[in-house]
Amino acid sequence: MIALHPNILERDGERAFAVLPYEEFKSIQTELAEFEDIKELRSAKSIEGSSATVSLSSVRNELKI
Repeated sequence: MIALHPNILERDGERAFAVLPYEEFKSIQTELAEFEDIKELRSAKSIEGSSATVSLSSVRNELKI
């Protein structure tokens, strides 16, 4: 979990904006990007989960490497 230290700004007496230190903002961006990657991986696994597979050694033999 990322520790956040926001400064809350108000407009017309109501909370309107949260201002974060830049390093915390960058950490959130990184975490969100990793989360999106995980979601895409899970989606791909569910789509391709029952597909046929080929072992690495079989591919190497076929390509003669």
